Amino acid sequence: MNKAVIMAGGFGTRLRPLTMSIPKPMVPIANIPIMEHIVNLLKKHSITDITALLYYQPDRIKQHFGDGSKFGITMNYVQADADYGTAGSVRNAMKNCNEPFLVMSGDVLTDIDLSSAIAFHEEHASKATIVLSRVQDPLHYGIVMTNPDGRITQFLEKPSWGEVFTDTINTGMYILEPEIISMIPPEREYDFGKDVFPHMLRSSMELFGCIAQGYWKDIGNLLEYQSACHDVLQEQVDITLKGIERPHVIVGEQAVIPDTIIFTGRSVIGNDVTIGNNSTLHQCIIGDGVHIGSGVQLNNCIIWDGVHIGDRVMASDDVLCNDVIIDPGVTINEQVFIAELCHVGSGSHLLSNIKLWPKKVIESGAIVTRSLVQEEIWLRELITDSRISGLANVDINPEFAAKLGACIGNALGMHANVAASRDADAASRMIHRALISGLMSTGITVRDLQITPIPQARQDLRAGSSHAGFHVRRSIRKPDTIDIILFNHDGRDIPHGVSKTIERYFFGEDIKRVPYNQVGSIIFPERSNETYATRFSSALNVNEILQSNYRLLIDYSNGLASTTFPVLLGSLGVHVVSVNSYVDTLEGFSDERTDTEAEETSEIIQSLGYDFGFKIDASAEKIAVVDGQGQWYQPNRLLTILTKLFLEAHKHREPYAIAVPVLASTDIERIAADYDVEVIRIKNSHSAMMEATKDSRILFSGDTRGRFIFTDYLFASDGMFSLAKCLEMLAITSHTFDDLHAQLPYRSRVHHSIPCAWEKKGIVMRKAMEFTEHLSRILIDGITVNEDNATIVLLPDKERPAFVVAVEADTEEKAKNMAELYKQHIMYWSEAS
Repeated sequence: MNKAVIMAGGFGTRLRPLTMSIPKPMVPIANIPIMEHIVNLLKKHSITDITALLYYQPDRIKQHFGDGSKFGITMNYVQADADYGTAGSVRNAMKNCNEPFLVMSGDVLTDIDLSSAIAFHEEHASKATIVLSRVQDPLHYGIVMTNPDGRITQFLEKPSWGEVFTDTINTGMYILEPEIISMIPPEREYDFGKDVFPHMLRSSMELFGCIAQGYWKDIGNLLEYQSACHDVLQEQVDITLKGIERPHVIVGEQAVIPDTIIFTGRSVIGNDVTIGNNSTLHQCIIGDGVHIGSGVQLNNCIIWDGVHIGDRVMASDDVLCNDVIIDPGVTINEQVFIAELCHVGSGSHLLSNIKLWPKKVIESGAIVTRSLVQEEIWLRELITDSRISGLANVDINPEFAAKLGACIGNALGMHANVAASRDADAASRMIHRALISGLMSTGITVRDLQITPIPQARQDLRAGSSHAGFHVRRSIRKPDTIDIILFNHDGRDIPHGVSKTIERYFFGEDIKRVPYNQVGSIIFPERSNETYATRFSSALNVNEILQSNYRLLIDYSNGLASTTFPVLLGSLGVHVVSVNSYVDTLEGFSDERTDTEAEETSEIIQSLGYDFGFKIDASAEKIAVVDGQGQWYQPNRLLTILTKLFLEAHKHREPYAIAVPVLASTDIERIAADYDVEVIRIKNSHSAMMEATKDSRILFSGDTRGRFIFTDYLFASDGMFSLAKCLEMLAITSHTFDDLHAQLPYRSRVHHSIPCAWEKKGIVMRKAMEFTEHLSRILIDGITVNEDNATIVLLPDKERPAFVVAVEADTEEKAKNMAELYKQHIMYWSEAS
């Protein structure tokens, strides 16, 4: 094999400010561009006919490599006129190729044995072979599972923690037969991970994975860039370095290094470097043409070409790009990234976690205190599951929110219309207004719904003409945290592609704002509440509820439902005692019941002789239920009860399907067996529930956290409607919560949360997959195993360094024993790895 394609079109947004003027493949590692390291590796394995796929700043790559002759290769270039995705771009370049070829990413550092991988591909007569590697944190990569002979059995692109079944990941290196190209449609966005490989799996084509030996690192962000450079100095990767080896240092040509210089660790010095007397360098990479003054102390620093560092400068764990000038006496703390052509005046002090964009000038004696920590916490991803979360007024502050609003505006385009809503918290109001300011600065019109529950905001978007929406709230589970939730034009969560566009503007700092006479405006819709109320009542059989004359207690959790729901209840003819029925922003919100609250509510229900009671969480999305005997139902049990209630009330709609998470009780399948209803298992998240509603067969979905979706009404959870729907279904069926609980089966459940370091989770999942290979299992959200008439769920906790074991069995003793057994297994796998 002699042909290779290098994917060299990346923007490198998360490497900014390093990539402000150069494409990501040209970022230097040990004074050699990343892509040149890749070319050297290809040449080492006799692959010399190379095509580079270009998109962003292509001229810098062309100028460096030319026709490839000075590197001992032939270099061709293909520049796409649009972003066709990974597979689409390769097809665009290799559509006339009639022999096997290798695909490599242009932004990884690796010394993997390509010849061995090619031999594997040929021995297995594979149509496509993915080169695999094992990493500590597989969450941000495509994970790949193979059988013993290497045939790929499962491929998941960018999995959630519940889908991380192994620590074996896709390196982005592929060996392809030419017929694979014919599978890729021309001139449209098409991806290997999302499209090509899943299609090959479905078609049972020869798709193999080769676990390669050697070093591999994706240079995905600034910290990983520093880590890769450190690994080079530690000789963890086998690459070619330029210069002459001396004790503790590799020195380039024409370098002037006095005997008074102290080197510790291992450093790399470029060509034409001069260093003054009595300076100390530890684990540094110094580019070509750099001048370092006397008495300088550099520790773990990466200095690019042409940098001038004055006397008595102290710097640690920093990156200085081309042609930066640091005047004498400057102190630079850790994790400072200075883009090209910046000038830092004498005696200045740059504090930690600062990024300077190109050509910035710092005055002499200045103390630069502006910390960009709030942006650093999103080094990999700003928006997760359509949500941005961070510490109120620290990570998410007004400056951040205004910038985010401008990025959303740039992504949507001038003259778009955005619906805005929030809870009643003061911090939420502050961020809400800052977001609106940012949006207006890009020419966006904002429809301000003000204090509005999330379900009502989704309904407004669904019925209105807005292009997108957002909701700001103080987190229920973490009171010091702000959540910003982004909606699509139809009220669903914002699509992944739009999220990535917003992130590109946010990390790229190339935000465009409109002239003063085109600034957007704010409007305040007058009929939003009426529209919601109409939709609400039209989705219910109000007459059935009116005839039942229910008496109930409602705990509003001091949340937003208390501002909306009482009016709606008035049309249902129910008698209500309300508690926590005002918005309290001082005490904060919680969806957790304390023992005291549960006891007090139970006493009220029983003393008044009321039928039952509900607790609506502060965001008005979840409910909890207490029956007439004062018993609160655990969320998992409530899901089982409401499933039975729904099935009873909707017999006339059969056949249909319902969706519940893998953590839900298997009692649900037993119950559904008496009806013409299919049970579909999904992940235990609201986004998974909403995704399930796209299947027209699904009429109901619920999770183990008190969220329920009734698709005839909305594609998302609405706690207020869930409560009203319960009243309707109870009225139609003449059931009570008490009798449903008494008649339904109930399996014993045991739940353990086992400490497990983040970097161990992938290994533990791989061991668990190997251990349970002979058992009946489901791989949807974690690993669900059926063993000895017990159901065991093994699931990495996505929020904490922990692993969840949930066991359900016919007896409490069996559930405890099985849970303890798997708990011990997970502890052993975590510690032994």
